[in-house]
Amino acid sequence: MAVVDISEELKSLSSTMGSIEAVLDLDALRGDIAVLEEQAAAPSLWDDPEAAQKITSKLSHLQAEVRKAEALRGRIDDLEVLFELAEAEGDADALAEAEAELEAVRKALDEMEVRTLLSGEYDAREALVTIRAEAGGVDAADFAERLQRMYLRWAERHNYKTEVYETAYAEEAGIKSTTFAVEVPYAYGTLSVEQGTHRLVRVSPFDNQGRRQTSFAGVEVLPVVEQTDHVEIDESDLRVDVYRASGPGGQGVNTTDSAVRLTHLPTGIVVSCQNERSQIQNKAAAMNVLQAKLLERRRQEEQAKMNALKGDGGNSWGNQMRSYVLHPYQMVKDLRTEFEMGNPDAVFNGEIDGFIEAGIRWRKQSEK
Repeated sequence: MAVVDISEELKSLSSTMGSIEAVLDLDALRGDIAVLEEQAAAPSLWDDPEAAQKITSKLSHLQAEVRKAEALRGRIDDLEVLFELAEAEGDADALAEAEAELEAVRKALDEMEVRTLLSGEYDAREALVTIRAEAGGVDAADFAERLQRMYLRWAERHNYKTEVYETAYAEEAGIKSTTFAVEVPYAYGTLSVEQGTHRLVRVSPFDNQGRRQTSFAGVEVLPVVEQTDHVEIDESDLRVDVYRASGPGGQGVNTTDSAVRLTHLPTGIVVSCQNERSQIQNKAAAMNVLQAKLLERRRQEEQAKMNALKGDGGNSWGNQMRSYVLHPYQMVKDLRTEFEMGNPDAVFNGEIDGFIEAGIRWRKQSEK
């Protein structure tokens, strides 16, 4: 690669990084970090463990974000020196290393640019993910469980904390539904592009005749409710049912009736939680999920009004959004962005960043 081309390329990378730094507003982030560090240093911090955990988690996330931006800026600045040294010494190996670093910086810059596209009202929130088996019988239940593992593995790869609130197991295999939280800032903005109907095509392991089966699972992603949202729930509008928590195959995992199911009578929304050991804790967790669902319902109603004012019937991007084909060929393809991978095993093992990034870019383009 010619020196003049490298110079122009590095100028372009530096300019892109400058735009990203402006959107991220690193000075503001450093100010937020200073405030959080002061709160984290307070002697009374752990008097309220839940609040303390939120403070330390947010502090850790912001520190990592600033460090990542600073490190990438440093790598861009160092690239010029790497190429100059390689050219001056006529060292082919050094030039190859510099070009490899250039490619790595391009990729890292693309990934960071995606973060700047998360500017929706609730994008900075943590996420509540619900997966439900749909058409397809036992294959759909098995598919729903594979999707749950896929998202939990994705979170694990990024060191994101998760908490499973409730899982309803199917009788033969798999799950009927599950709800879990991804407890990291911007989880909602990131995962919201995963919402919709996922389709699996494969030779069913549950079919004695080895026939090909198509099954479906629905993914719902909601922002976690914060105190400023003011989602009022009248206790008289709730029906509270308690039952004994259970695991796969009907095995009891709790000897008391600690699991809680809440029914919001005006809307018919039903949520449940069995993850905690006490009925009080499970009710509190279920209330958080219910508030998130009511917040999303309000957001959708507001969006419908906006679409009506714009003369726009809305889009249907959330339906039939991804296809996982295991037979007669191997392919996972996003039906909105056309992004695809020929390794379904890797996808089900949590390698879905490419799909998420393509979805975020596609959504931003669709909003224009």
